[in-house]
Amino acid sequence: QVHLVESGGGLVQAGGSLRLSCAASGADVSNNTMEWYRQAPGNQRDWVAAISSSGSTYYTNAVKGRFTISRDNAKNTVYLQMNSLKVVDTAVYYCLIDSGRRYWGQGTQVTVSS
Repeated sequence: QVHLVESGGGLVQAGGSLRLSCAASGADVSNNTMEWYRQAPGNQRDWVAAISSSGSTYYTNAVKGRFTISRDNAKNTVYLQMNSLKVVDTAVYYCLIDSGRRYWGQGTQVTVSS
């Protein structure tokens, strides 16, 4: 059974940084596409970033140049480094693994204050 556990969210001022972690069990992050999504109150869940099994990375335009997705195969963990945070980045951030079936984590709250 696949489980994803996100951590690292919190309250930060605009311009600050946070690093989110997504620890996986039951599947290898190195062999699957791993993705981050976010959902702000009243909004749909939006795709943020992805890292493929080959290591290629992809970002939505809104975070390009500010966010970096990476993985540590030894820790079976995916990260989302978020720099230059903006108030509009406030959301619950979710990790997803696409191993033919999609599994979601429980989410971690990121709040950016002005």
